[in-house]
Amino acid sequence: MDSSLDLGTVTIDWLCGGNFRLDGGTMYGAVPKVLWQKKCPADANNYVKIPNAPLLVRTPGFSCIIDSGLGNKLTPKQKDIFLVYQDWDIPAELARFGLQCSDIDMVILTHCDFDHAGGIVMHDDQYRSQLTFPNARHIIQQKEWEDVLKPNIRSVHAYWPENFSGLAHSHLLHLVNEEEQLNPHIRVSRTGGHTRGHQLVEIIGSEQRAVHFGDLLPSHTHSNPLWISSYDNFPLDSVEQKERLFKHYREQNYFFTFYHDSLMQACRLDENGKAIDVHTCKKLRV
Repeated sequence: MDSSLDLGTVTIDWLCGGNFRLDGGTMYGAVPKVLWQKKCPADANNYVKIPNAPLLVRTPGFSCIIDSGLGNKLTPKQKDIFLVYQDWDIPAELARFGLQCSDIDMVILTHCDFDHAGGIVMHDDQYRSQLTFPNARHIIQQKEWEDVLKPNIRSVHAYWPENFSGLAHSHLLHLVNEEEQLNPHIRVSRTGGHTRGHQLVEIIGSEQRAVHFGDLLPSHTHSNPLWISSYDNFPLDSVEQKERLFKHYREQNYFFTFYHDSLMQACRLDENGKAIDVHTCKKLRV
C-alpha cells in the first residue's frame, strides 16, 4: 500500500483519477518554455503528463475525497482529444484501502472543471449514470455552483452537465458561502482565481496540518505566484491570492498537497518557494 501522509489522527492518500497529457504552454501561461521545461520536461510535441490524483482523507470513522478525477464517462473521441493514457477507476483505487464508494462520507470539489468533477457521476456496467458516492455530502462553493448552472462562454467548455446529473436535486449537495468549518479536521474557503468559486481545503491533524490549493497550486512547479496556467479565468486574482496565502500557510508550517503533480504529492515550501519535506507516493501511477 502507498505510504500515507500522516498528520496525526488524519491520514492523506492519493488515488489515480485518470491521467492525460496537455500542451505544456497552457500549464504555465506566460512563463517562457525555456524556464518551465527545466522543471517539467515536455515531449517532442510539447505535451506534459498531467496526473489527476484525488486525495483520500481519513480520520477514525470518517472518509473524505477531495476532487474526483476524470470519471469513466469520456467517449473514445474525448480520450483521444485529451490524450488520456491512464483510465479512471476510483472504485478499484478505494478497494486498495478496504473501502467502497458507499463508505465515503464527504466529497469536496475545489472547483467543477471536468478533470476535477468528472468522477462525481459514473457509468455502471449498463452505462447508466449514477452518483459515484451515494452517501457523501458534496461540498461546492455557492458561486461555483451558480456558474455550473449558468456557465459563461469560457467555462461552458469545462463544466459538463453530465458530471452533475442527479446531484442538484439530491439531499447530498451542500453549498458553502465563502468559508465553512465542515468538521474538526476540515475547513474550506473560497479563493477565486482559477474559477470564480474555486476553494481551498485545510486539513488539520493532531500533529501536523496540510492545505490543498486545487488548481491555484496544481504542482510544486507553480509555487512562484506569477507562474499560473492559461486556464485561470481570473489570473490577477490568482497571483494576489497565491502571494497572500502562500506566506500565511508557509509560516504556519503547513504541508502543501497537489492534484496534478507527476513528481510529488505533498511538500512544505521554504521562503523561496522551494519544495522541502517532500512526500511521494511511489505506487501512484503517473
